[in-house]
Amino acid sequence: MAAAWATFDDYAEDDAEDFRALIDALVAELPSDSPLSPFEQACAWDSTGHSDRAVPLYREALTLGLSGYQGRRAKIQLSSSLRNIGQPEEGVKLLTPELDAPSDELDDAVRATLALCLSGLGRDREGLSLVLGALAPHLPRYQRSMAAYARALVAPEG
Repeated sequence: MAAAWATFDDYAEDDAEDFRALIDALVAELPSDSPLSPFEQACAWDSTGHSDRAVPLYREALTLGLSGYQGRRAKIQLSSSLRNIGQPEEGVKLLTPELDAPSDELDDAVRATLALCLSGLGRDREGLSLVLGALAPHLPRYQRSMAAYARALVAPEG
């Protein structure tokens, strides 16, 4: 599967169907109840511009028990797809608990995707706060002030 995804950029937009067929062929080798099957198919649909086709597959993968790192990826990608199809509130509900999940390399992706979903709901200050908070630790300077600005964006006025 990793080798197939490594070739994704080699496929032209006109070859999206060929790429999805490759993923489908690899998925066919997995056990029929594997949560990785719908997850990989969802990724293929999503990556080729079909969030609407990806959403039910991400949901199926999570229902089948996809967890850990791949489960977190599925939640991020599902939330992004939900936003793309006009359902950002579901994305917010799905990703908000991930802010308290054990930390990993996907933390910033959680915050960025949640920020997009919040923006889709007109909650831009909350989204900007998340993005600045995620960015601050990566800055060579101004980390403390950017983190403070991020908090101030959502602090109650008073």
